[in-house]
Amino acid sequence: MASPTFLGFDLSTQQLKAIAVDNGLNVTHEASVHFDSDLPEFKTDGGVHKHNDGCTFTAPCLMWVKALDMVLRRLKEKGFDFKTVACLSGTGQQHGSVYWKNGAQNVLRSLKKDSSFAEQLKDYFVVGDSPIWMDSSTSSQCRFLENTVGGPQKLAEITGSTAYERFTGNQIAKIYQTKRESYNECERISLVSSFLASLFIGDYAPIDYSDGSGMNLLNIVKKDWEDTCLEACAPGLRDRLGSPCPSQAQIGTISSYLVERHSFSVSCKVVAFTGDNPASLAGMRLAEGDIALSLGTSDSLMIWLKTPQPKLEGHIFVNPVDKDAYMGMLCYKNGSLTRESIRDTCAEKSWEKFNTLLGSTPPGNHGNIGIYFNIREITPFAVGVHRFNREDEKVQEFSKKVEIRALVEGQFLAKRAYAEKLGYNIGPNSRILATGGASSNTAILQVISDIFQAPVFTIQDTCNSACLGCAYRAKHGLVGDKAFSEVVSEAPPYQLAVTPNPDVHDVYNTMTERYIKLESSIID
Repeated sequence: MASPTFLGFDLSTQQLKAIAVDNGLNVTHEASVHFDSDLPEFKTDGGVHKHNDGCTFTAPCLMWVKALDMVLRRLKEKGFDFKTVACLSGTGQQHGSVYWKNGAQNVLRSLKKDSSFAEQLKDYFVVGDSPIWMDSSTSSQCRFLENTVGGPQKLAEITGSTAYERFTGNQIAKIYQTKRESYNECERISLVSSFLASLFIGDYAPIDYSDGSGMNLLNIVKKDWEDTCLEACAPGLRDRLGSPCPSQAQIGTISSYLVERHSFSVSCKVVAFTGDNPASLAGMRLAEGDIALSLGTSDSLMIWLKTPQPKLEGHIFVNPVDKDAYMGMLCYKNGSLTRESIRDTCAEKSWEKFNTLLGSTPPGNHGNIGIYFNIREITPFAVGVHRFNREDEKVQEFSKKVEIRALVEGQFLAKRAYAEKLGYNIGPNSRILATGGASSNTAILQVISDIFQAPVFTIQDTCNSACLGCAYRAKHGLVGDKAFSEVVSEAPPYQLAVTPNPDVHDVYNTMTERYIKLESSIID
């Protein structure tokens, strides 16, 4: 092709989005479908169905299928020429699962161009509403899985994570136990990502290593399903999952149905779809030695790892752009809302005053350390506000300026400590790539830079990082023999925000060690 384009798709909780980039990785077209407003017949709230028990969350498979019909139509209405697409890839919300009915594969392989996806596939899901990542109804299945393999740490060493209620293996176990007839009628189980990929290739798409790492089923070292885990969840599961594949693999060419219906080129390739968090790593162009920090309502941290060290906290996934590497991930509930609550009480709801007070205290905060969990945290599983003086004694309150620095330092001392537990080592080429609302606050970024002793960069258009990452992955998968970093070298550059003060290196090394001990004293 003279001017090839690359498509990325993101089937997230609330919408399906598509982004097209040209050969220089510039965005040329975008389209999206918002589930609540564009597909109101499914009566979702935030793209999901919340069940009466308060812990079961599902989403309609057919809604996702209709959304694909709609987003392709909207791209065409915006003048996008599908003939130019050399390769495409995509992502789906992690941990969701789709249960295909016996005979669905034959339907996928013989779709008729005069009918939509939805019209032809509506009767081929044995579980109409898919369990999704918000679900927390599988506690008993989690404990059984951990006990079967020899405990939580053993499961983490095999699969990269201890048992989580949202993880797909435990969701499959629940389906098997509560909907036995549906399970028996199921010929294939897909993740949301491989489900979407299946629609593009007209056949069952494999689950990629990276998204498969979020199932409690994949051995992340052997890169194959772990039989003990499969057997603990449901019988005949290996056949229903199919063989996993590298995240960079070409899994086929575009289906004849999409060639005939939307005029895709017959030579258009499809690269394995992956999960939304791995796709964000690609979109942010994370490299070895980097840390990605998303500073939003909840905070998250992603790191590139060569040698993983799975722990009871956090997750290890196979790296989505390098099959010989890994990515670590940590999630925190107490993010911007906790920062805003301290701003409101200590700085009169003003970020300007917050930053002034933060700057009026020295790095290390005279030895004072604070732990602020307004809501029960994930890592660690604890709640409450805990203040410690320089002698590690609990105190009831700090002054306003000490409180502000204690909050900011405490949040990022925790992230450094847990990143190091997962195997991250700060090196001379380490970078922090910051996104989300707080990434515009230079005062907070300076504390992050000092704690990690690494420069902080910010990235534009981070709300599209997962979708954009899949467009990048499509180009990488098509090229095949080049490193991902080389393929995306022409993408828009990062902006340097702050650099670390080398004089505080020892201060934060000592504080990180203290933080670990103090946090362990408050865990339930």
